[in-house]
Amino acid sequence: MPPPRLMLVITGDDFGYCPRRNQGIVDCFLAGGISNVSLLVNACAAKEAADLAQRHKIPIGLHANLSEGTPVCQSLQQASTLINQQGFFHGKMGFRQSLERGQLNMKEVELELRAQVRQFMELMGHLPHHMDGHQHVHVLPEVREVFAQVLSDLRIPYSRVPVEPGLQSCPWLPEHLQRFYMQVGKDALDSVPIFKHYGIRWPDVYLGLTTMGQNMSIPSLQRALKYALAAGSSDTTSRSASGFDQPVVTAELMVHPGYPSHSKEGGCGEGPDDFSQSADRQHELSVLRDPSLLSLYSQDRVQLCGFKDL
Repeated sequence: MPPPRLMLVITGDDFGYCPRRNQGIVDCFLAGGISNVSLLVNACAAKEAADLAQRHKIPIGLHANLSEGTPVCQSLQQASTLINQQGFFHGKMGFRQSLERGQLNMKEVELELRAQVRQFMELMGHLPHHMDGHQHVHVLPEVREVFAQVLSDLRIPYSRVPVEPGLQSCPWLPEHLQRFYMQVGKDALDSVPIFKHYGIRWPDVYLGLTTMGQNMSIPSLQRALKYALAAGSSDTTSRSASGFDQPVVTAELMVHPGYPSHSKEGGCGEGPDDFSQSADRQHELSVLRDPSLLSLYSQDRVQLCGFKDL
């Protein structure tokens, strides 16, 4: 049996966040550094992003957002459990705290998710090839059931299950991030039986938490790809290649490249956050476009693709 081949979806998240993030993501795609994007339809530059995706034929899915900015669904913009007194979503941790307190109405979650899919279709003219959650909200308790139902109803085939192999052996991660990522992984594992029940699919391996920002480097990405091949090779699919069956591992690498947002330009209604203004965005862009990384893919039997190619 020949060694496994890796079909790798490299997804640039937060497409539409601001013009500079859009331009960085497009530059990265054109250089071969990413192969897929995830669109924030409630972000200020979503229309521009959709136009760019169509112009450059970039495989695209929906980055469902329940934590930053304002709802797309008009009936939820004035009064709903999903927004605060200022009319904005509760935030990355605020959403989780409201959920834990039982303060969120899951019917409103469903209305907003469906509204975001409709908005995506208006922008792109087709259903998203995949749908995941901004700040991983889609794997949270209660939300995951609603999310899975919406994907099943609308026949959106793929999502993201953010359980990263090797996460425990990353001493360089700050304690608060390690704790958050471990909780994301636990929530994601708890989502697996629900996603399976609704017939939702996802790649064999997820990568990206340990290689964000300044933690992204050629060696760290090499390490992640090795983990992917090792973790996925026990559960691979044989596919015909050059006349013989070859094991194939599928993986998604989540990335956040871009040129840093200007302080007053971008976001989802509240202006850009520190994450988007950080120099980390340009660092990721530089690493992902590095010619030595691009040549590594061919040496290591890595084929870049979009979710639509899986």
